[in-house]
Amino acid sequence: MSRPGPPAAGADRPATPGQAVVPAQVEAVLRRLEYAVRNKLDGLLLGSYLGLVPGPGSEPGESRQYYPGDDVRRMDWPVTARTMTPHVRQTVADRELETWLVVDLSPSLDFGTVNMEKRELVFAAATAITHLTAKAGNRIGAIITTGEQLSRIPAVAGTNHARYLMRKLAGTPRAAEGRRGDLAMALEQVRRPPRRRGMVVVISDFLGDQDWERPLRGLGDRHELLGIEVLDPRELELPAAGLVTFVDPESGEQLEVQTSDAQLRQRYAEAAAEQRSQIASMLRRAGADQLRLRTDSDWLSDIVRFVLTRRRGVAVRPPSRAGMIGVH
Repeated sequence: MSRPGPPAAGADRPATPGQAVVPAQVEAVLRRLEYAVRNKLDGLLLGSYLGLVPGPGSEPGESRQYYPGDDVRRMDWPVTARTMTPHVRQTVADRELETWLVVDLSPSLDFGTVNMEKRELVFAAATAITHLTAKAGNRIGAIITTGEQLSRIPAVAGTNHARYLMRKLAGTPRAAEGRRGDLAMALEQVRRPPRRRGMVVVISDFLGDQDWERPLRGLGDRHELLGIEVLDPRELELPAAGLVTFVDPESGEQLEVQTSDAQLRQRYAEAAAEQRSQIASMLRRAGADQLRLRTDSDWLSDIVRFVLTRRRGVAVRPPSRAGMIGVH
């Protein structure tokens, strides 16, 4: 995916009601990204229902007479006892789910050393999830946090709304350096008021304050949870590049480091591995599946493998140690 650059003068397109004003260059990137996602996902994820939460559902419905081959675990014993005829309890199929994206665009995401910035990877992941949700006819909404502002897009069904959501996401301005993100607050926006059962997808690098586990765990009591962790390889290990100045985008602090020191690079890798292991453990405790996307990998293939695994009914839990890809 090519990186959207600064818009040319006069590149803004006039907005129609219900649409966001997006520079023409970003609009072109949106079209290419949507085309790539649609071709890749629709070509490999066959079936009439491409949602991330497949299956017959869990909400109880009406009872009907038992037929050979029905799941005996769904026997409706009270009705069976009253009628003296075996009955099974039907369930409401998982259609028209309400999916919420919690999208972290804090300054730590404005970083990338390989194919793209982490911010662009967040946008790509959100596009793929939105496509899967809209394809199945579900409602999708979003909470977007940058550290400077928090935006809410209500959950609505339909492809037009999905494209509107992606335009709003693409048009979200970058936060100024030195502003710290608040993922916990964004998660609280989904928790209150309580919503009907659905799915919550959190897209972030999960860096900064680690106070997001409690609200995420609260969401897990009612919703399916998916944590999409985005990272860059330089966050896992340092190259031997000599004297390098590091800048924390969320605090503005600077530090000069001599990266030619092999022991220092080893300590950095160990600390990074411990940090990623802690993030994985927090996601696991909250009951969330994990998808790890990297700026140096084929993120579309990673998403396809993840969805295929879910469709087989296998929970995709966070890896037990850092450095492992969350999808196999």
